[in-house]
Amino acid sequence: MPRAAKPAETTLDDNVEELSTVAPGDAPADTTDPTEHASTVVPQPSAEALKQGTVNGVLPVEPATTAPAAAVDAKDHRVEEYDAVKPDGSKVRIKHNIDLGTTEIVK
Repeated sequence: MPRAAKPAETTLDDNVEELSTVAPGDAPADTTDPTEHASTVVPQPSAEALKQGTVNGVLPVEPATTAPAAAVDAKDHRVEEYDAVKPDGSKVRIKHNIDLGTTEIVK
């Protein structure tokens, strides 16, 4: 069986019985398409894949959809404040908003 030509880019395929064809330097589960999502599966290697010692172990899947986060009133945000020391030795007060993931120096 002739080897498949190496592609210029790597995308996921849905064949878990054969070798994956990937671009040089990529692994079988890699993808160069940022919109592709994958899930691992139990591979079912063919005799040829067993000889080569590798087989595709991921399948492309539709990305999970999530409901938009419920709006939280700013007064209900979880905020922590603490003192910290800057690299120059000066002391500052830090405010970290846990809900928004923002951090700022307040004094």
